[in-house]
Parts: sequence; structure tokens; C-alpha cells
Amino acid sequence: MRDPSPYVALLVAIVPAALAQMSGIVRSESGPVSGATVRVERTALAVTTGRDGAFALPAAVSQSPLSLTAYAPGYYIAGPFRAQPGSAHIDILLKKHPERDHAGYEWVAAASSAGREFNCQNCHADSGAKDSPLPFDEWLKDAHGTSVQSRRFLSMYNGTDLSGAHRSPPTPRGVHSEYGSFPLPPDLTKPYFGPGFKLDFPRSAGACAACHAPAAAVAAPYGTDFNSVAGVGREGVTCDFCHKIWSVRLAPSTGLPYPGMPGVLSIAFRRPPPGSQLFIGPYDDVAGEDTYSPLQRRSQICAPCHYGQFWGVQVYNSFGEWLASSYADPVSGETCQDCHMPRRGSALVARRDKGAGDRDPKTVYSHLMPGASDIALLRDTAVLRVNAQRAGSAIQVRVQVTNARAGHHIPTDHPARNIILVVSATDATGHELRQLSGPVIPDWGGQGNEPADYAGRPGKIFAKVLEELWTGAAPTAAYWNPTRLREDTRLAAKATDTTDYQFAVSGNGGPVVVRATLVFRRAFRTLNRQKGWDTPDVLMNEWHAQLLCGAKRRPTPASPGSPVARSKVPVRPRAAWSGWTRW
Repeated sequence: MRDPSPYVALLVAIVPAALAQMSGIVRSESGPVSGATVRVERTALAVTTGRDGAFALPAAVSQSPLSLTAYAPGYYIAGPFRAQPGSAHIDILLKKHPERDHAGYEWVAAASSAGREFNCQNCHADSGAKDSPLPFDEWLKDAHGTSVQSRRFLSMYNGTDLSGAHRSPPTPRGVHSEYGSFPLPPDLTKPYFGPGFKLDFPRSAGACAACHAPAAAVAAPYGTDFNSVAGVGREGVTCDFCHKIWSVRLAPSTGLPYPGMPGVLSIAFRRPPPGSQLFIGPYDDVAGEDTYSPLQRRSQICAPCHYGQFWGVQVYNSFGEWLASSYADPVSGETCQDCHMPRRGSALVARRDKGAGDRDPKTVYSHLMPGASDIALLRDTAVLRVNAQRAGSAIQVRVQVTNARAGHHIPTDHPARNIILVVSATDATGHELRQLSGPVIPDWGGQGNEPADYAGRPGKIFAKVLEELWTGAAPTAAYWNPTRLREDTRLAAKATDTTDYQFAVSGNGGPVVVRATLVFRRAFRTLNRQKGWDTPDVLMNEWHAQLLCGAKRRPTPASPGSPVARSKVPVRPRAAWSGWTRW
């Protein structure tokens, strides 16, 4: 269920029979404020003011005073005000926050080493906790917090290997009588460490910083070179950046960002003038220099950086894929935050010694933001079902892969990502049976003799395959060059892919082991080798069973500690079995 705001505006709560009404008025310097939310701090007990700014809040009779807060659009959150249940004539004054963005604002660093009052680490971190659930500590482990200093990203930007010590030669170029200069394929007889934006466009900074270094790129989205980003900009998608987002610019007809408007170009900020501060957050009861925005809990806040076209080709589109799926249903769907900012059971958003109090853990979102580097999330995404049986002189295998848990395609966004389905049937001696029919994994699944070289084996790859128009390179991750979409075999949300295979029965007889494995790969095998990326493949799911001559038997159980045994999805079985066939 989507939850666009942390609380309902008016809640009928189950409370003790004895009630004491708290009443008063919410006003500003210009008069009463209607539509303001008056809340018992950190609870769901709240009411909305009427046209005259008046409110009446029922509260349980208590000897202890309660803390009240008040918020209305366009104002700072006021409070907390201590009031005894039964109190009347409570007067709450709201102060307007800045009504426009001030481009000269100096971003506040997240790290306390900057030595400023509002550094996020001062209050939102607990250095003494091993697995602190506070926002700053989680953000440090998240890809958003490392988006500028990621060695993988820098190796693609600069055209180097992972260490940065070795760089590919500049892109060779030819000259066309009509089109002018154009890129040529690299000379692979010489040391080559993969593509790089700066190899193809050495005089351009590109638009990468518009998403990866947004605080640095706000003033120059197309002119911020990653190699010169400094100060707060090096914190990547830093706390202050996200909590200054006022709105996003989406096309009314599609609900998507406009083409050619990546990252900061599709974001409207509300940065305060000198001498003041404004933090925009997901709660309407955090008083001080804070205000509330429902956008913080909506998928639309993710759209500017998770949607992108290059040379007219859709490359990044996890937001658009979500928007087109049933997950975007306003009643039954789920937001990006529901999956990527999951509740971890924490009741705190800051330290208690900094004034924070416990909240309902269902309203506290994690800042770990798991994604393509999160093994647990990947293993909880796809369902694998297999039907294997003897048919004459062949083994027939049907494999179904379902995108059961992701609210977008799998894989999504970066076009180098791919998911590989590997299917095999082996005899009693361990030799693989000859494939008679069914798809095979293409060359870019990995050519060679290593275990992870899957080219030519039974199976398929789920990927968005781009081809460079000038060089013909495919699949390519150098999407900053003109490309075309060669094929897109990825699985949309809740979609199922079915493939069929046949294997020749060995003349030796005996048992046959059928196995299906689903592997997530961060980048194509060749690119991994060129760059020296050391990120291992992730085993998302696997299924195996033994077909025997003679009596029927159940499938071989998953060994302890295997991905199947570790599955935490009892209501959604990971594998289906057709039963055994007597030979």
C-alpha cells in the first residue's frame, strides 16, 4: 500500500474512554491559517484546522503535558508546544519559509568534519553502534553517498582500469565527407582498458555530474568535470541536496521527465537566503528550520536521475518502468521507497541526546537504499520454476523466470547489467548431455574456459543490448555515443519468461541431473575483464533435481546454506517440479 504522507490528516484513534479536548488556533502574522495540521508530536493523533484556524484535538486524560506541533504548506513546522490535556486557547504562530530558491546558497556538508552547526553527522549518526540505523551512518554505505568516488564509475568516465593507473588510448577517428569526424573501433592488438567518456569527448565534461555529483552540478549541469569536483560536491548525492528538493519537473502528458533534462535540470530547489536555513523532509512534526513535503515519500522524487535518454535512445528508465507497472497504482501499489528505503525496525531518525524521540518504526525509512549491489535484494527478486521429464530419447526441460518482486524491469538502468539463465543436464559421470534444441547463451555471455564463461551453453541472457552506430560495438555500455537498441530481453515487473530445452539421453543410462541457475552480472564479461572490475557474479536463484530410472523420487533438496535453502519467501515457491518419469 502506498503511503504518500506519514500520517492521515484526521485520525479517529482508539483511546481510553476519558478524553480531554485540547483546543486553540493556528495563525500567521497575516491571520488565521486554515488547513494546518496540529499533531501530538511523533504520533498519528492529529487534526486539521478549520477556516478560522481553530482546532480541537481529543487527547486521553493525563497528568503529563503533551507536545504539539503545527504545519501548513508554505510555513516552517512550529513547536513543540507543551500543553496539558484539557487546555484551551492554545495559540500557535506559524512562520513563512522562503518562497523562492536562492542560487547563491552554500551547500551544507553531511560530515561533521566540516565543523558547521547543521552538518548531518552531528545529530543523525551514532559512531558507537556497530550497525547504526541512523540516516548518516546508512547513507555512508549507500551508492548515493559514493556516487562521486566510485572507482567503477570513474573508470568509465576516464577510460581507465579500476585502479586508474592504466588508460586506454584516445579514441581513433575517421573523417566522413558529409558527417565529419566519427569514432573508429579501438585497436585491440594494443593494451586496452575499455571505453571512457573522456576518450570519446576529451573536451567535454558531459552531463554525468547532473546525477552523480548534483550539488556540484546545479550551476553547471553540462560543465562539471568529475575530475575537478571538490568540497561538498564530493559527497555525491548528499543529504542537503535531497532535502532541498522542492519539486520535480515532469511532463503532464506522460508523468516522465522531459528529454534532455537529466538530474538537476529536472529539479526545482528551495535553497534559503543567507542567514536562514530550510530543510525539507518527510515528517510534518519536526519543528525548527524544517518543513514537510509529501514528495519525499513519492517515487517521483527519484525520476530525474532514474530516467534518461541519450541520442534519442532510452537508456535509464527504472522510474518509467515503475510508472507503467501495477506497482504505480495509487491504492495497491508500492513506491520506490517501499523497496529501496525499507523499514528496518528503527524508531529513531536522530540521536536521543540531540532531542530525538521514538517514532512508529513503520514510518522510519532506511537510508541504505539497496540496489544492484545488494545481494539480499537480488536474491529476493526472481522466481525460478522448472519442469523436467523424459520424452522418448530426450530430456525435456521447461524453465520459467518471473520478475516477482521488482517494481521495474530486471535488470534495470545501466545497460551493462545482465541476468544469465544457465540450463544443463548431466549424466551419472558428470558429462553434460548434448543439447538438441532450445536457446543458447550468446558470445557476450563470456567466451573462454573459466567457469563463468557461459557463451554457447543452453540458456539465455536478460539484458538491454545497445549497439554503437559508428563502430558497431555491441553490446556496449558507452551509451554517451550514438547507439541503437538491438534487443531488449529484460523482464518487466511481474512478467514471466518461458524457454524450452531438449537434451539427448546418454546411452549409458543412469540418473540425469537437471540444473537451472540464474546469475546477476554487473557488467558484460568482456567489459569486466577490460576494466579489471572485481565484482563477482551474484547467484540469484538455482534449481536442481535428479531424474532416475525406476521408482519415482522427490527432487534433491537444496544443500544447507544454498540460495534456495536461504530463501525467506515461503508463500512463493522458488522452484516447481513435474515429478519423475520411469525410463
